[in-house]
Amino acid sequence: MSTTTLRVWDPLVRSSHWLLALLVFNNFLNEEGHRLHRYSGYAAIALIVLRVLWGFVGTRHARFSDWFPTPARLLAYLRALRAGNAPRHLGHNPAGAVMMLALWLLVLALVCTGWLLTTDAWYGTEWLQDLHGGIAYTLLGAVAIHVGAAVLASRKHGENLIASMVHGRKRADN
Repeated sequence: MSTTTLRVWDPLVRSSHWLLALLVFNNFLNEEGHRLHRYSGYAAIALIVLRVLWGFVGTRHARFSDWFPTPARLLAYLRALRAGNAPRHLGHNPAGAVMMLALWLLVLALVCTGWLLTTDAWYGTEWLQDLHGGIAYTLLGAVAIHVGAAVLASRKHGENLIASMVHGRKRADN
């Protein structure tokens, strides 16, 4: 039995997702202050800016109007999730949308604190270094939750959400 699929995630959404993941992973491997670490941070923020712009002009499921997690949408989804009957979403579900925004904000905070640490005024400031590291480990925890939630949602809805972020397709039926 063949299942009809739809193209949900366009190439820009998919490539920015995986490139950002690669850049974050790279920065956990490279020492702070190393040139590659800095440039990866700058590239990460450039990807997020591009993705935010794409949120206004991109394809249907890339647009904020399709997935932005208003309080009403989020609360309704969380109530349904708690009751065990969370609906399947072709695009991002409201909880996933909140996570996406949180990940972007954490990367933005990392880039800002990392950049400050390169300036004469803030270079070597211990509390700022600690803050940068704390944000990095918070990001790592958020990524773990993001991946875990994708696996759980994949099982619940009988589709591989991680694979859909590779090939861009999801099952058409709801």
